[in-house]
Amino acid sequence: MSALQTPYYLIDQALLRRNMEKIAQLREASGAKCLLALKCFATWSAFDFMRPFMDGTTSSSLYELRLGREEFGKETHAYSVGWADHEIDEAVSYADKIIFNSLGQLDRFGGKAAGIATGLRLNPRFSTSGFDLADPARPFSRLGEWDPGKLNAALDRISGVMIHYNCENRDFALFDQQLTQIETEFGSFLEKLDWVSLGGGIHFTGEDYPLEELAARLRAFQNRFGVQVFLEPGEASITGSTTLEVSVLDIINNGKDVAIVDSSIEAHMLDLLIYRETAKLPQEGDHPYQIAGKTCLAGDIFGDASFTSPLSIGDRISIKDAAGYTMVKKNWFNGVAMPSIAIKEEDGTIRLVRDFSYDDYKSSLS
Repeated sequence: MSALQTPYYLIDQALLRRNMEKIAQLREASGAKCLLALKCFATWSAFDFMRPFMDGTTSSSLYELRLGREEFGKETHAYSVGWADHEIDEAVSYADKIIFNSLGQLDRFGGKAAGIATGLRLNPRFSTSGFDLADPARPFSRLGEWDPGKLNAALDRISGVMIHYNCENRDFALFDQQLTQIETEFGSFLEKLDWVSLGGGIHFTGEDYPLEELAARLRAFQNRFGVQVFLEPGEASITGSTTLEVSVLDIINNGKDVAIVDSSIEAHMLDLLIYRETAKLPQEGDHPYQIAGKTCLAGDIFGDASFTSPLSIGDRISIKDAAGYTMVKKNWFNGVAMPSIAIKEEDGTIRLVRDFSYDDYKSSLS
């Protein structure tokens, strides 16, 4: 690792395998299919490793859709909050299923999708999100349809629905309760469909999650309504598998010890800044430091850490859980060097798969 210049994201295949094996176990026990949610993780150099364990990909845009088709293959689902006229023909050419966000989009483009399976997004009007920013059931939500009359009127044009309402939901009892609520309100509609996607956000690869209970619940849902269930694990696919490796550039004391590193939470772990969360930093000793980024943003702070010995300039720090909603959101703020991407093979070999240069920064502008 010392041979690689920081900063870089390091994907550990041995850790990734743990998630993949749980996904495979759930698929086998439940009969549900699992699609990688590219909005969370789209680092396609890992797709060859993940492909045997998953059924395909699901997307939120034309570019994600194309990437899923070209680099992952298998079943490819297309969803967008709003398809544009100039996108729809290309989107249909890549997709096995296309899911429209609204009846208006279905009315407008349904004819274009006549050759593939077509669905709608169903909004159950509740979710597990603790953030208004991410809550698909927030007041005046634009995400999906919920009027039973309108949904039933579309039955002759759709074969399934996508229901995305979980957000890092680690509570199986809550999942069971809310799925029962969906069954109660929409059951007569669901039984007329061929497939139902329950979206992502179910943290079933986490420690101590009752995977067998989830599998039984999904199988019961499928049997009751005669549908194929899809799940769209994003974070669950890659949680705990990746670190952001950084180096200490400077140490200052302004009332507390602050270590400035060669990375940036705004540029390289933006999702944490958006949701006002701190990074998963070492907490293993009696030497505390605030870990801060190198951009000019005053709040470019990863969080507080502690170490077994004092830090020195040049020391390496590993920031955990750096895969989900990180590489897909990284940016060139302040022109800070983009982290490289490396993969740690199961035999311990580390392979650099992508680095970024000034030319990449320059070409991203005009």
